[in-house]
Amino acid sequence: MSASPSSFVTEWISTLTVPASRPQKALDVAMGRGRHALVLARHGFQTFGVDMSRDAVKDAMDAAAREGLRIRGWCADLTVARLPTRVFDLVVVTRYLQRDLFPSLKESLRAGGCVIYETFTVAQRELGTGPTSPDHLLRPSELLMVFDEWDVMFYDERVDVEGDRLVAVARLVAQRPFRS
Repeated sequence: MSASPSSFVTEWISTLTVPASRPQKALDVAMGRGRHALVLARHGFQTFGVDMSRDAVKDAMDAAAREGLRIRGWCADLTVARLPTRVFDLVVVTRYLQRDLFPSLKESLRAGGCVIYETFTVAQRELGTGPTSPDHLLRPSELLMVFDEWDVMFYDERVDVEGDRLVAVARLVAQRPFRS
């Protein structure tokens, strides 16, 4: 794996990990080579990951196996495939934006389940690196509005240092209401 896990995501996974009477299921959306799926598995989640790249999915599963962990990965194009409904207790999405996936993403969580989301904002263009297409950049408060009926535990938009570069990101942690 080349990229390190996001410290924001790692901290929130730790915060949201609680002993449970049944195995907690987590999904890493667009997991790549598994940088966050591995963190989920290390925290005891029954971990699932989906990515378009068969090689990336295989690499993530192999990396987990080397640590004695298991990631249940599948290869899918999320522009045509839907996520399973009301299966997961936690969903992680980083550096991935597909606006038409928002309804499926929200429906994939059980009542009381949480989403941790971190991706680039339009302010990234001003930094001269990373994505530049509006299709891959959140507008101000856009992520917050997508989850406006959920219990938002954390939200911010900021320019931050990541390694040796600046990134403009929105970060959200939200819980699906128990009443839904």
